[in-house]
Amino acid sequence: MPKEVIRTGENWEGKMSFSQGIKHGSLVFVSGQGALDTDGNVVGKGDIKAQTRQALNNMAKVLKNAGASLNDVVKVTAFITNRSPGMIQGYDAVFGEFFPTDCPASTLVEIKSLVLRDMMVEIEAIAVIG
Repeated sequence: MPKEVIRTGENWEGKMSFSQGIKHGSLVFVSGQGALDTDGNVVGKGDIKAQTRQALNNMAKVLKNAGASLNDVVKVTAFITNRSPGMIQGYDAVFGEFFPTDCPASTLVEIKSLVLRDMMVEIEAIAVIG
């Protein structure tokens, strides 16, 4: 069974060497999604809630293009640039809006920086369709 590359049609897509997502059978692997708009600009500079919301909306778009939804997500890995209580609480509050019940398995990791200096969070996921 061949893999299927998932695209979202963002203006910046294809300028970097990665796919937004890969679908293989009933599995969907979503690449790390940051707080980027369609032109690749960082949204919500300095605002963890705005950035988390944008990253999860971007994730939902990748999933939709793969024939999946947030309800199909079984595992999330998130990377944040600061694990202060305010950052973690802000991230968690928005994450709870997108996953209000039956949350996926999740890992949250603090890292020194992300690919774009103003990005505060990046979130990747694995989903199982059906």
